[in-house]
Amino acid sequence: MAKKDTTQLTYAQFSAAISAGNIGNAYLFYGEETYLLLSSLRRLKEKLIDPVAEEFNYHRFTTENFSGEALLNCAENLPMLGQRTMLQVDDVDLFALPEEERKQVIALLADLPPYCCVVFAYWGIPYKPDGRMRNLSAAIKQHVQLVEFQKQGEKALIAWIARHFQRRGKVISRDLSRYLIALTGGFMFTLDREIEKIAAYAQEPEIRQGDIDAVTEPVLDIAVFRMTDDLGDGNYFGALQKLHVLLENQQEPISILGAVGAHFRRLSAARILGEAGYGIGDLMRLTGTPEFIAKRAMPAARRFSPQFLRRAMAMILETDMQLKTSYDRPERLLELLLLQLAQEAQHG
Repeated sequence: MAKKDTTQLTYAQFSAAISAGNIGNAYLFYGEETYLLLSSLRRLKEKLIDPVAEEFNYHRFTTENFSGEALLNCAENLPMLGQRTMLQVDDVDLFALPEEERKQVIALLADLPPYCCVVFAYWGIPYKPDGRMRNLSAAIKQHVQLVEFQKQGEKALIAWIARHFQRRGKVISRDLSRYLIALTGGFMFTLDREIEKIAAYAQEPEIRQGDIDAVTEPVLDIAVFRMTDDLGDGNYFGALQKLHVLLENQQEPISILGAVGAHFRRLSAARILGEAGYGIGDLMRLTGTPEFIAKRAMPAARRFSPQFLRRAMAMILETDMQLKTSYDRPERLLELLLLQLAQEAQHG
């Protein structure tokens, strides 16, 4: 087989190629948006494999049944009742294989039969190429198309959310789609699950914010944002209640504290930018803050003095040290931090 340089594809490029029937012989799927990755695997299989002949033409490998020899043997099998075969290799770290198996993978890629399509899919583990393994790296570069499934942008997600609600007989506004993206973190697996719940709960064809709030559990950053809002309002017990919900949902105390620290840094940046005459777009660009949070962070920051924000960061750092060195219960340390922040907020 003639050698070629690796093609690095986006999801959109890969999807367009599949739609046009331009299906290659070797792919490597990776990236943080596993919903698109897995749906692309299913789509590729549907294009290549007739269900009648799936037993003969489709072979799936995992860490439990993978071997270089088995992969070579399956690649050599001619398709039956179809034109192509597909070999799907899930979460097998190619660079961690024994040397002999790496050689077998290299040999396969160098002489892959034209009827065979092999896909190395990294969706449960990260893809970590090791440049020190030059022969394997070179084989991948020469023969494999890499497809990165990145987290989708807001524009694409808004359209996707609208389509998924429409399939369930519901409509949702763009603003509420943005709200839902912020609540869920914007990953499609989570969004798909929440859309199903919201559509089942909503009584009217048009989705309302109350429908979303009633059944959607916000991601950690949003929960912490709301907790901070309660502190700004002097509602210590509301903040404490939200903390307990996070702990009951098995959020790690150190992760909660990290989110609290990140949010107060965001508030500090918003305060400084606001006083200098900058706006929401500047906060988004400089700190990577999502629009939904940035729109609320700017006015929220004005409720706290610069002195309070500095003291808050000092308290958070002290709590972080106590979490890592103290024998005190992490839950109690977080409760004490909220109490201290609430007391400080009353004075500043």
